[in-house]
Amino acid sequence: MLCPVISDQSMTQSSVTESSSLNSMSKFFLYSKKLLAVVAAITQGFYLVFRHRLYKDPNNPCNTRYVQHFCRQLCEVFNLEIHVHGVIPREPALWVSNHISWLDVAVLGSGARVFFLAKAEIEKWPLLGKLAKGGGTLFIQRGSGDSVKIKQQITEFLKQDIPVLFFPEATTSDGLRIKKIYGRILAAAIEANRPVQICLICYVNQDGQLDLVAPFINDISFADHVKKVLEMPKVKAHLMALPAISPEGHTVETLTQEVHTKMIEGLAQLHQIALKSPT
Repeated sequence: MLCPVISDQSMTQSSVTESSSLNSMSKFFLYSKKLLAVVAAITQGFYLVFRHRLYKDPNNPCNTRYVQHFCRQLCEVFNLEIHVHGVIPREPALWVSNHISWLDVAVLGSGARVFFLAKAEIEKWPLLGKLAKGGGTLFIQRGSGDSVKIKQQITEFLKQDIPVLFFPEATTSDGLRIKKIYGRILAAAIEANRPVQICLICYVNQDGQLDLVAPFINDISFADHVKKVLEMPKVKAHLMALPAISPEGHTVETLTQEVHTKMIEGLAQLHQIALKSPT
C-alpha cells in the first residue's frame, strides 16, 4: 500500500497560501469597515452643509464649528488620536502650519476652528470637492496669478475676522524639519492688520517615534497612500499653537523670515514633547 508523502516544502507552501488568504480576507473586512465609515462621515458632512445651509454663506466664521465636527469624524475613521499641547486660540488670525500629509486638514481642523486654503484640483474631486467648497475651503491654482486674487480675498476675510489656514511650505515633508516657506499670502495679514498664528503638527507611532506611514511623500499615489493609512495602527497626531506674531512693522520678507524661524523652533519643541527621544 502506497502512502502519500507530504514534504516540508508542500506544507510551507500550503501555510503561506492559507496565511495569504487570511491576510487578504482581513484586509477586505478592514477596507469595507473603513469605507463604510468614510461614506458615513461624508454623508454627515453633506447633511451639515445642507441642513444648516452652509453653502449660502460658506465662509461665515460660525460655520467653523461644523467643519471641526466633520474633521473629528475623519480622524476617528483614519485611526488618528489627537493630542493638543497648550491652548488652541480662537482669535481672528491668518493661520499657518507645517505640511506632512493630506491628513493634516482633518487633524488641524479637529483642533482649530479655521477654513482651509487648498490646491484648485481638489475642487474638481467627485463629492469631496463640493463638500470642501460647501465647508468654506478656498482654492488656489498653483503657479498662476490666482495667488494674488486669493491673497486679496483672504485679506477681506481677515478684515471680517474670518480665520484662514494655509501651508506655506506648499508641499509635504516627512515631518522631520520645516522646508522653505513661501510667504506671498502672508501679505494678507499685513494688509488686514491681523496676526499670524502658527500651529505645528507631528505624527507619532506606537514606538514614540515619528510615524513613517502618515507622511504623503515621494512617488506614492494617493490611492496607494490611502490604503496604507487604512491599514496603519493607531497614530497620535500632536498639535501645538505658538504665540501669535503681530504683522506691525513687518514687510512680507521680514514676516516670512520670522514665521519660518518660529516654525523651525516650534517644531523642535513639539518633537521634544511628543517623541520619546529628540530627533
